[in-house]
Amino acid sequence: MNYSTDYTTHSEAIADLFASTFTASEGAEEGALIGALVRRLIAETAREDLRVFIASEDGALVGGIFFTRLTYAGDPRTVFLMAPVAVKTAHQGKGIGQRLIMHGLDALRQEGVDIAVTYGDPAFYGRVGFQSVTEADLPAPQPLNQPQGWIAQSLTDAPLTLIRGPARCVAAFDDPALW
Repeated sequence: MNYSTDYTTHSEAIADLFASTFTASEGAEEGALIGALVRRLIAETAREDLRVFIASEDGALVGGIFFTRLTYAGDPRTVFLMAPVAVKTAHQGKGIGQRLIMHGLDALRQEGVDIAVTYGDPAFYGRVGFQSVTEADLPAPQPLNQPQGWIAQSLTDAPLTLIRGPARCVAAFDDPALW
């Protein structure tokens, strides 16, 4: 597996990967929503607020993951939201997603990021170190439709502790339909 951060060269292929993967698992409407989100993240998000990691095998794109900055008015720690994550349907179930997530989290650790959060299945993301948090402990930038899916992990030796809000996300994520 080869990993890269060169998302600008492959932006359309990455958007297509996310759209097709989410269409296959969640339906056409969700695929269109996530495909549009990925295009906006790539086109509109400042480089200092965006990290993208892609995985390829034999020169073919098989997965991708996005991290975007979350800022908290009352807290100086550096926090990134991990979303969305996609692995090409034909390559799922082989551990590619978990390895891609670990690769991205390791890169953020090396960069000095304090906390990673995501909004997804606690059972799946628990395998890579995420734990459930409440919106009182770690405010979300939008009201959550599935609060049990709000999960986080410390990327430092310090334990995960209360974060003071309010939270602000990048513009592409500031849409209640995504939460």
